[in-house]
Amino acid sequence: MIDAIAAEWLKLRSLRSNLHLLASSVAAVAACAGIAFMIGRGFDNQTMDERMAFPTNGDGLGNGIAVAYVVFAVLGALAITSEYGTGMIQSSLAAVPRRQVLLLAKVPGLAAVTLVAGQALAFAMHAASMAVLGDRAGLLLREGVPLGTPLSHPGVLASVIVTGLSMAAVALIGLGVGAAVRSTPGALVVLAVIIVVLPVVARTLPMPLRAQAGSFMIENLPLQIAGTGGGSLSPAAAAGLLIGYVIAALTAGATVIARRGRRIKALAVGVVAALLVSAVPAAATALPGSSRAALAWARCADQELLREMRCASITVPLDWAEPSGRRIDLTVGLLPATGVQRRMGTVFTVPGGPGASGVSSLSESAAGFAELRDRFDVVSVEPRNTIDKGVLSYECLTSGPWITWPGTPAEYAELGRSNRAAAERCRAADPEFFDHMDSASVARDMEAIRAALGEDRLSFIANSYGGMPALAYSRLFPGRVRAMVFDGTANPYQPRSRSRLPHEAAFARFATWCAKATACALHGRDVGEVWRTLVARADRVPVPVKGERAAYSGFDFKEAAAPSIISPGPAPEHPRWVELAEAIERAAGGDASGFADYVRRSTKSVKVPSFTGMNMTHCLDGLGFESYEAYLEQRREGERLLPNLAGIELWHPLACVGWPSPVTNPPAPLPAGELPPYLGVGSLTDFDASADLVRRVPGSGAIQYLDHGHGLYNAGNSCIIGHVNRYLISLRLPAPGAVCPKAAA
Repeated sequence: MIDAIAAEWLKLRSLRSNLHLLASSVAAVAACAGIAFMIGRGFDNQTMDERMAFPTNGDGLGNGIAVAYVVFAVLGALAITSEYGTGMIQSSLAAVPRRQVLLLAKVPGLAAVTLVAGQALAFAMHAASMAVLGDRAGLLLREGVPLGTPLSHPGVLASVIVTGLSMAAVALIGLGVGAAVRSTPGALVVLAVIIVVLPVVARTLPMPLRAQAGSFMIENLPLQIAGTGGGSLSPAAAAGLLIGYVIAALTAGATVIARRGRRIKALAVGVVAALLVSAVPAAATALPGSSRAALAWARCADQELLREMRCASITVPLDWAEPSGRRIDLTVGLLPATGVQRRMGTVFTVPGGPGASGVSSLSESAAGFAELRDRFDVVSVEPRNTIDKGVLSYECLTSGPWITWPGTPAEYAELGRSNRAAAERCRAADPEFFDHMDSASVARDMEAIRAALGEDRLSFIANSYGGMPALAYSRLFPGRVRAMVFDGTANPYQPRSRSRLPHEAAFARFATWCAKATACALHGRDVGEVWRTLVARADRVPVPVKGERAAYSGFDFKEAAAPSIISPGPAPEHPRWVELAEAIERAAGGDASGFADYVRRSTKSVKVPSFTGMNMTHCLDGLGFESYEAYLEQRREGERLLPNLAGIELWHPLACVGWPSPVTNPPAPLPAGELPPYLGVGSLTDFDASADLVRRVPGSGAIQYLDHGHGLYNAGNSCIIGHVNRYLISLRLPAPGAVCPKAAA
């Protein structure tokens, strides 16, 4: 056998045509560079949002891999078909009568040459792609990876090395095909079908069949072996499949060239070997998918939801302290993984409010989850505190008292009586249900959903007040958290007054805009002085709403103005700032109707009401004050720090004065050492709260969007989506100080 190997090595290195053939593989480098150049040109001509939606060029090898594979496959085929073409096969068989030995003797030399050449070519292809893309390569895309992935990017070095190895595998496949066909033209046709035609055909199939078929194409196996994507196979399964292809090709060749009496034996041995190396790794290492066994998924009953969304019902205890007691049904919504990439698990989106439906929200924002669904199922829930479940009156929960700013113990007590009366009106329909709407109960419901999904751990995106159930889940079930994103979330650990400092900064931006924009009704005036004068006067003598039996205090003005101050609407018009300035001017003239008009549009109330449906969660979560003295202390701190908006930080806590149900989910420290690093994201207004929250977990990171907005991922902010997707997929966090720039107008 050693003599046969030496002879075959002599043949391989003595043929000058083999050297020329290997030299032609430089065309693969040119293909990678050329396509990268075209990608760069197209990328430069797009808007920022269009660039973010670009598909990644990845390691760049895919653009020239077919060319490289053809060269190496032909090299392998010629190692034996050239002997058939020249008639030298007779001499070779005379020297080595055992035909399978002759075939196998060609393997070591061919493998050695192609292993070295393959590595050199793979690194050259990657370097050419990165060089042509230049600085563009580093821009993070919505799918969570940059336009071009350097060797330092997780998994890329491995993918380049594996691609080089795969070229040697393709050369051996070419050898097997050549032995089976015994003709150079015939082998070229077969190899062209395997390397070029089949992948093209796979790309024409409808989804998800296209992704499933593409996963088995040789060109997509290196990325899957390296674990960086490219298909739905596990690394071990992809490696087994590549080796199986080699064994299958060599088996075909060995069977055809064998003497007639020995062909069945050669075929049987090869088939068994191919099946073992392909099937065993896949069975041993494949991650269990979401069984969803305990959930009966079906088309959602709500016809307004996205058609592809699936819904299921889960039954949970109303009181988790008494699991055998009364039970309630919750609706769970699912956007299934598309199958484009190997499924990594489930992302749970936690809705805000409190009282919002996560199922409706997920349906409305489904387009923003398209890239994430390449790898994850996405689920959400209509939590127990969703206000339209029909157990408690919807009309009652969506109304509530007008909160006052008490200045004496008597006024504080009177506010408590008013709050209690409003709560009892709603609570009377089902006191037991009303008293179990805290965020910790929602978190326990989420854990029941995790168990029903069959997932060992979940990844989360918590929006707005959804941060409270997410925090409760982190405390109760830290070992079940794979990743956690806090997107503009509530932060119970941050001092109330300091949490509103970004609102003061937003007011300063409003005043600056007014000074520059002629569309501002207060243009040319000191906006801060006009506002503070109005507020101070209204606290002494409330400003009436023309035609209504209502009047605005300064406290009312601040609460009504806050949403418009922090969310001015699209630039450069800023329509909500325009409307706010007009309302301030009108109120300064003695009529609060401008404020009442836009408050009525969103609340159906002349002044901002304290919604009972929100309070039934807020108050159980411990947002209220322990006493009048605690309230006074917070009020003084707010007046010191918030010259224009003092009091807005007290609005929700004041709604809990006199609440009839005790606190059941008070703020408590996180078990930071048991949690993975978290990611906080937020806009100019939201960022501080999210960043402060995640700093409590070691190793966490945060990124700020340098503009207005709330719930940025669900709102489709491409830059935030890119960073969140990268974190959820690879657990990589943004660099310290990283920001997302303001979107172009």
